[in-house]
Amino acid sequence: MKGPVGFDLDLTLIDSRLAIMRSWQAVSAETGVAIDLAEVDKRMGIKLEDETAFWFPPDEQEAAADCYRRHYVVLAPELTTLLAGATLAVAAVRAAGERAVIITAKHQVSVQPSLAAVRLEADEVFTHVHGPEKSAVLLRVGAAVYVGDSPPDMAAARQAGVAAVGVTTGSFPAAELRQAGADVTLASLHEFPSWYEGFRGGGGESGTDGDRRAEPGRPAVARRGGDQRVSPGEPPGRAGRDR
Repeated sequence: MKGPVGFDLDLTLIDSRLAIMRSWQAVSAETGVAIDLAEVDKRMGIKLEDETAFWFPPDEQEAAADCYRRHYVVLAPELTTLLAGATLAVAAVRAAGERAVIITAKHQVSVQPSLAAVRLEADEVFTHVHGPEKSAVLLRVGAAVYVGDSPPDMAAARQAGVAAVGVTTGSFPAAELRQAGADVTLASLHEFPSWYEGFRGGGGESGTDGDRRAEPGRPAVARRGGDQRVSPGEPPGRAGRDR
């Protein structure tokens, strides 16, 4: 099956957990608000403004997000690492003549230092989208596959009618990813090139390690969100509020 491959960013291509947690610690210290990092970790992948709603009243959420972002852009360059197999996965997509597209809930202000830290370049980047908004982007670019680490990622892929590939490098085990609609789950992106080769050669029905599900459903009408499209190397635009 032909078409671009979409990748989530945090905990799919990059390990940004330490930078995220240290940023939340800094927010807690600066605001005096107790923030349970274990609870934050359970929701890893949602938009920053959605997470601030768990800890701050509405009139303080914007300031809290600004505080988080200010710390994150400083911490990310030193604390972000590339996850195992990420480079190989992107290379496999390009070797097949397809585009590797990053589709993330992160805002472009946070994406830029993260990608620069690991020297990773995508063919196209869509930022500040989550859930059904990711589905809209997948449909827009004509993607064949979406790779992510969270149940909402799998649901977005299913809604768009593309192959849903779950990686267990994030906060969610394989069982939860499968329950959310994953067609296949991988322990890491090291397993992606061989799966992808079979997927393309087998008409989009290949699985791995015995984990095989029915082929993706038909595309659904997805809401177009306020996604921001970023070309590789493009400088950050107006400051936003996301991880």
